Amino acid sequence: MDGGTIRIVLADDERMVRTALRVILDAEPGLEVVGEAATGAEAVSVVRELRPDVVLMDVRMPEIDGIQATRQILSSLPERAEPSERAEPGGPRIVVVTTFENDAYVYDALRVGAAGFLLKRAAPEELVSAVRLVARSDSLLYPAAVRGLAAEHARRHPPAAPPWAARLTEREAEVLRRMAKGLTNAEIAAGMGVGPATVKSHVAAVLAKTGARDRTQAVIAAYESGFITPG
Repeated sequence: MDGGTIRIVLADDERMVRTALRVILDAEPGLEVVGEAATGAEAVSVVRELRPDVVLMDVRMPEIDGIQATRQILSSLPERAEPSERAEPGGPRIVVVTTFENDAYVYDALRVGAAGFLLKRAAPEELVSAVRLVARSDSLLYPAAVRGLAAEHARRHPPAAPPWAARLTEREAEVLRRMAKGLTNAEIAAGMGVGPATVKSHVAAVLAKTGARDRTQAVIAAYESGFITPG
């Protein structure tokens, strides 16, 4: 983020939707819409050129959908860690925008690297809050919904014990469980009786050992592997 400003790209095939989002976001201090895209392919090109902090990506778009666009954007980037743990930016946080929270497309987008999702019916204040949260990236966006999607997938697909589970320390395992509840670093630190810096270190270790790009992917990996069981 340049000087604290969160730079945003909007990707949606409906111009009216992009215009409405721009009006809401540009009116907020510290937020700036720097680019727009009307197709998935254009989104990939615009994001690679402008290198924004956050992308609001419509799930269904012409040429390539939001899932493929998300995969292409993130596939060429280095693995990222928590913002405070990386030396250089590892790419944008992508939030997929959808009509239904239980849409299979949403889960697919999360699995390929999206940091979260946003419902099209979200109120302006929810939109602004979501952008700030994913940019800060110390918690899950709509954790209950993410857990629900991951748990439903786990119920349909028998989990396979991953090799990374045995490599987690007891503290790291506890941090992952608390991450899955949607707790922030500060909340995890308070609950475990440790300092925020210690939690950041544990989170970075969890991401490295699970091979996850961020907290969302780590939580999904935990559910899909059976490390955390639904319910």
